[in-house]
Amino acid sequence: MRVSFSYLDRQFADLEPYLKRIADLVRTGDFTLGKPLVEFEERFARLCGLPHAAGVGTGTDAIAISLKVLGVEPGDEVITTPMTFIATVGAIVQAGARPVFVDSEDGLTIDPEKIEAAITPRTRAIVPVHYTGNVAEMPRIAQIARKHDLLVVEDACQAIGASIDGKPVGSWGETACFSLHPLKNLNVWGDGGVIVTRSRDLAEKIRLHRNHGLVNRDEVAAFGVNSRLDTLQAAVGNELIAQTGFITAKRIEHARRYDAALEGLAEHVSIPRRRPAVKHVYHLYVVRAERRDELLAHLQRNGVEAKVHYPIPVHLQPAARHLGYVEGDFPACEADAKRIITLPAHQHLTDQEIDYTIRQVRAFYGK
Repeated sequence: MRVSFSYLDRQFADLEPYLKRIADLVRTGDFTLGKPLVEFEERFARLCGLPHAAGVGTGTDAIAISLKVLGVEPGDEVITTPMTFIATVGAIVQAGARPVFVDSEDGLTIDPEKIEAAITPRTRAIVPVHYTGNVAEMPRIAQIARKHDLLVVEDACQAIGASIDGKPVGSWGETACFSLHPLKNLNVWGDGGVIVTRSRDLAEKIRLHRNHGLVNRDEVAAFGVNSRLDTLQAAVGNELIAQTGFITAKRIEHARRYDAALEGLAEHVSIPRRRPAVKHVYHLYVVRAERRDELLAHLQRNGVEAKVHYPIPVHLQPAARHLGYVEGDFPACEADAKRIITLPAHQHLTDQEIDYTIRQVRAFYGK
């Protein structure tokens, strides 16, 4: 049996609804900041439980634009975690700031108890990452930010639909930033990103900045960038957004099935901390595994497309060498990078595929 990590062939087996939306768009010629984008932004904002959403080019752009519009400048420091995809840190650098790392906790998100030790007079913002679809401990992080007068930009690129006590991601920061990459829980047919915010004024500034700073065709209020979410991608998003509830529910169901089965392998497989108040949406289903690399090879040989997200922490990447971090600076993150493995958990998996994956993990450990 083959258990694929990607689900795009199944998700788009019936292309007609998408092609109809695209054909309707082509007939209008409304390709840039068109009506389907406005519709998508309104629907995305409602989905997130926040009043304003602005579509941008990528999830990376969403973070960088948020920081720039909020006034982060060269020489400022922005705190984040090395337990993330490189894009989080790249966006901070793109905004002109210096990334400052804080180690992760047992749930693989930034450890709030270590944040204050990283704050300096140059610290301007915190970018917590809702890694794997788990939500960072935002009430505590927001408390620290208020105490030290810091901005909060939530990297929610992997966490559409996630919440704490029913309070959605984006509720604690000045903005929350989402990715619409093809393998995200809510995806489009290429790159795309969305910024959500409670502030009308901030939403207007973001929309201005993403479109060259243009007030209209002839007037420029401030120099900006070209990072508009393509109207064509918004048309695809409008077809998919209604499925978000189904997608989220199936991923949670699959994760619980894995959790229950892997509890019997506790001496070999460790499940990250599950906080009862958190609605974890499982963009990635990640566990810690003994002999991870051997398990990965075994699964792949037997048709299970497992992966590692990510084997080299950001602070140890060549691109981050100038920041001065060395191995041993963030022991929790570094230890996890050697142990974590991602099992397929997408919404289109069958019960048989989940069971087969579990059997292969158990077989590797002789169970």
